[in-house]
Amino acid sequence: MAVLFRGTSSAAATTVGPSSALLFTTFRRARGCGRVLPASPRPRRAFAARASAAPLEVCAKESITVPGRLGDCPFTQRVLLTIEEKHLPYDLKLVDLANKPDWLFEINPEGKVPIVKLEDKWIADSDAITQALEEKYPEPPLATPPDKASIGSKIFSTFIGFLKSKDPSDGTEQALLAELTLFDSYLKDNGPFINGGAISAADLSLGPKLYHMEIALGHYKSWSVPDSLSHVKQYMKSIFSMDSFVKTRALPEDVIAGWRPKVMG
Repeated sequence: MAVLFRGTSSAAATTVGPSSALLFTTFRRARGCGRVLPASPRPRRAFAARASAAPLEVCAKESITVPGRLGDCPFTQRVLLTIEEKHLPYDLKLVDLANKPDWLFEINPEGKVPIVKLEDKWIADSDAITQALEEKYPEPPLATPPDKASIGSKIFSTFIGFLKSKDPSDGTEQALLAELTLFDSYLKDNGPFINGGAISAADLSLGPKLYHMEIALGHYKSWSVPDSLSHVKQYMKSIFSMDSFVKTRALPEDVIAGWRPKVMG
């Protein structure tokens, strides 16, 4: 099954044909994803030009708990955040990864998502996709300076190590806390975001991973970021409340279900 969403201002939905597996929906803000925050001001001329352009085609994982909702992949959310922050129109096709359709393998032999069609070429991998988007649509600029691009990059792997751990004394929690402490110190001196006062690509990559960390560790370990790491907690609050983040985030139950095999394995 696949579901197609289009980023416009309408909210109408129609089913295409009695045997079709597609549901075409147009929307401006995703339903059921909490309060929508005011959007940042957009250059009128640039926005009008992009709104009239052909929408990008984006294939993403469908929710495994609520049909027709975006799934729990943090790399897909990174791509969608980039598209949203650049104010680009897009068609979002949700794919049931437990029952991958033949057409997915035709456009990506590995059958993986996210995948985006840009200039008649399908691009896979969130690193490649976001780089291509930055090159083709340089305004507003989101690139993080090279000397800052790796800030916080070890948090995700240490989170996974701690999540999978079944031995409280194996040092995985301490490893995660060490990375979060380093990040907290960096934000204290250089924040509020990785590139200072402006959101950049590094934040759009790290934010979804921290969202998964918060939900998964809260559920499986009853663990949360210590209050002493106040700059990290404020960073997470700021990222998670962005209009684009609220619109593209996964349901908590999908995040929990998505990480269950690693916890139980």
